[in-house]
Amino acid sequence: MSNEHTPLLSAGVCGLTPCPVVCGMGSEATPESGSGTQTPAEGPRKLNTFFGVMVPTILSMFSIVLFLRTGFVVGHAGLLQGLLMLLVAYTIVSLTILSICAISTNGAVQGGGAYFMISRSLGPEFGGSIGLMFFLAKVCACGVYVLGLVEAILDTFGVDPESSVSEGVRVLPQGYWYTVLYASVILQLCLLVCLVGAHIFSRTALFILVVVTISVLTIFISPLAVGHMDFVITHMGPGNQTHHYNVSYTGFSVSTLRKNLGPEYSMDYSTNTVMSFATVFAVMFTSCTGIMAGANMSGELRTPSVSIPKGTIIAVFYTFTVYALLFILVSSICDRGLLTQDYGFFQRISVWSPFVTIGVYCASLSAAMCSMIGASRILHALALDHLFGLPLAPAAIKSNSGNPWVAVLYTWGMVQCVVFAGQLNAIAGLVTVFYLLAYAAVDLACLALEWASAPNFRPTFQVFSWHTCLLGIVSCLVMMFVINPVYSSASIVLLLLLLLFLHYRVPTSSWGYISQALIFHQVRKYLLMLDVRKDHVKFWRPQVLLMVANPRSSCQLIHFVNQLKKGGLFVLGHVQLGDLDTLPSDPVQQQYNFWLTLVDKLGVKAFVDLTLSLSVRQGTQHLLRITGLGGMKPNTLVLGFYDNCTPEDYFLQDTEFCDSSVGTGSDGDYNFGVDLPSLQAHFAPVRHVESPRWLTPEEYVGIISDAIKMSKNVCLGRYFFQLEGEGRDSKVDGTDRTIDVWPLNLLQPGSRDCVDVCSLFLLQMACVLNMSSRWRHARMRIFLNVESDSSDQGWVVDEETFRELLRKLRIRASIKIVPWDAAVQHYGVRPGGQAGEEGSTTTPSQALSEEFLSAVNSLLMEHSSQAAVRFLYLPRPPAHSTRSQQYLAQLEALTHSLGPTLLIHGVTRVTCTEL
Repeated sequence: MSNEHTPLLSAGVCGLTPCPVVCGMGSEATPESGSGTQTPAEGPRKLNTFFGVMVPTILSMFSIVLFLRTGFVVGHAGLLQGLLMLLVAYTIVSLTILSICAISTNGAVQGGGAYFMISRSLGPEFGGSIGLMFFLAKVCACGVYVLGLVEAILDTFGVDPESSVSEGVRVLPQGYWYTVLYASVILQLCLLVCLVGAHIFSRTALFILVVVTISVLTIFISPLAVGHMDFVITHMGPGNQTHHYNVSYTGFSVSTLRKNLGPEYSMDYSTNTVMSFATVFAVMFTSCTGIMAGANMSGELRTPSVSIPKGTIIAVFYTFTVYALLFILVSSICDRGLLTQDYGFFQRISVWSPFVTIGVYCASLSAAMCSMIGASRILHALALDHLFGLPLAPAAIKSNSGNPWVAVLYTWGMVQCVVFAGQLNAIAGLVTVFYLLAYAAVDLACLALEWASAPNFRPTFQVFSWHTCLLGIVSCLVMMFVINPVYSSASIVLLLLLLLFLHYRVPTSSWGYISQALIFHQVRKYLLMLDVRKDHVKFWRPQVLLMVANPRSSCQLIHFVNQLKKGGLFVLGHVQLGDLDTLPSDPVQQQYNFWLTLVDKLGVKAFVDLTLSLSVRQGTQHLLRITGLGGMKPNTLVLGFYDNCTPEDYFLQDTEFCDSSVGTGSDGDYNFGVDLPSLQAHFAPVRHVESPRWLTPEEYVGIISDAIKMSKNVCLGRYFFQLEGEGRDSKVDGTDRTIDVWPLNLLQPGSRDCVDVCSLFLLQMACVLNMSSRWRHARMRIFLNVESDSSDQGWVVDEETFRELLRKLRIRASIKIVPWDAAVQHYGVRPGGQAGEEGSTTTPSQALSEEFLSAVNSLLMEHSSQAAVRFLYLPRPPAHSTRSQQYLAQLEALTHSLGPTLLIHGVTRVTCTEL
């Protein structure tokens, strides 16, 4: 075959580019559209584990908490609860890291980091909504770091609240609007760096880490060189009242350690609110929001499958150790007043305070810039994927050097809104909730991949299981609601709204959908549980195979059968004539996308099954035997009527198929290669009257006989092109519609059995239609034919019996008694015919007179001409093929000019009076 030598990883397949390009993917290489095409790489992957993962992760986790909130946590929560918070936070982080490592080592990971991994694992709906939540989390985190930096600056250069004049370096006025002003200036600096020299900043990461490490070392050394000190700390309280606090630095002291073991939650001087476990944990958790910094560098890592797990785990272990030692240190050397009343107390007790000051500035500024850069890259990736349409479209613009400057401006504007909060602690809870939700999403992605049991999910990192993923999700969600139930509920609602928006708006993509893998896994399991031996009549429902020659002329019948299935299986079947031995490849395989697109446009809930056969009859036999699985197999065959009517072209009537602007797909839409012109061209024009038929009368009747022999119910639909209000956008509910049911065999006047299997099946199908959305208010009428002039008055008893039957079956319908003496008198045998058995429910082997057929047709026209649809008894076809044309002629004469009519022959018990 021609495609046997196609490269395994060809461009555009599975969202991957050929290996040489993938290996050179830069950090900003993201899909240009939802179709999965990729931006070529601009440079080779250079970074190793240390520079690519460890350094950015450590710097992101050593943010403002390290220098400005360590004492806050220990002072309010105490050492024991502080260590408990640290352990809980790092447990959640560790569980999420296992999921990150698993996803990042499952194949090629391109630029875009966590957003790319989640979107390509879960599909565009989940990926886009979670990606936007990631963006919001990073925006809020950037605001936290900027406000933390302002706080550190004011601790050093802010005017003393008790002094009316500036002293020394304390020259900066303080207040809410001044804080916003200083934060805005710092944001301008970050914006300038991100627009002009983001790559220069990335090259200084190692230098910043060295500075921060030296600052931390000075903190650990200071208690050995600095002795006991007392301080007076002044704060402005509510109502401009000045509060003074006498606090002490004691140096190493067992007594100090003992006093700091338990919690003592009090008023926070920056927000004037009483702290609790949840609010303190929210502030402390902001130090754990940088675990994906290494994964976000996936496009520039030399060996991401090795570097991401190794570097992230080492960085997390290192930061955990530093934080735990700092908690123990500060609880041993400072009294609680100093810890709670001075965020920047490290500068007071340091052997040389400028070391700590420089460390605070470097850590805060680097974390802010990292967050701004990361957020802008996520926004740029969302814009490239066309998930949110026009509002984010400008964010896809980038400079000649590849810098997404418009996305940077978007991010700057969002962060500028965040800094109006004015205080770090005021928005710490929101940042924590956003990140916890994002971490829960990462765990969900890994859990879904694991539960789907997809053969291609083979991560090289094996230290995880579905238990760790599930535990990570639960712990994230629990902590979210512990921290702030309002923020948590609002963020989850926002996530769900985004998911619904993307589900209905986003074009189909080639990323793959985890939902499809999960559905396959569950459906297979439940199909095995659906045991056909346990079928019961009270749970019977139609499972329909509708044979379609050309959908151009069958769309109304397709819509009607979609209403008739009552939640059951609905399969569109089609037979392609041909012999596989004479063909180079199977022509049927290329047709599925066209038929599936047709199903999408019609808006019906149907499957498609196509086959190749030498004859339509043989192909229909194949489909009746093999369509479906287990208990989900067709029990009813529906065919269009075999007559000489000129077919109508539905494609020329429906705007869905006429408007060339609909369904053509814009740039970036992934439509499986089928647009509207292709769909129009694939299905041939409708048959003209002079055109040859695919089927002979003998073959058509043979299909009916085959289905009955295979214990399948048969329905023949005629004149359904006249049925209106069945389109996908129709609002018809059947208020002005009537369903007429003729349960007796009209071609066998001697039969008065209204409760045989076929008649009950006829009634059940009419009830099923009456229960559907577009027919629920339709009136149902049942017509009983009687010979009123007959000396035998048994029909009166039959009527009462039938009324009692309807009552037991809970069928709401009016019964109409129709005398048909005028028609029965023409019932007879034409010359050469043989009379059938009296009372037989099968078609007699006689040639019915034209007068009788015309009289029965006139009877139907008289009583059912205004009905929306009619259900008639379909007699069993003749045993000999020589009488096929005679059989069809009788059916045609019976239903001539009636309007939408369904002839039904049922062989399945579908109801009983014991239910």
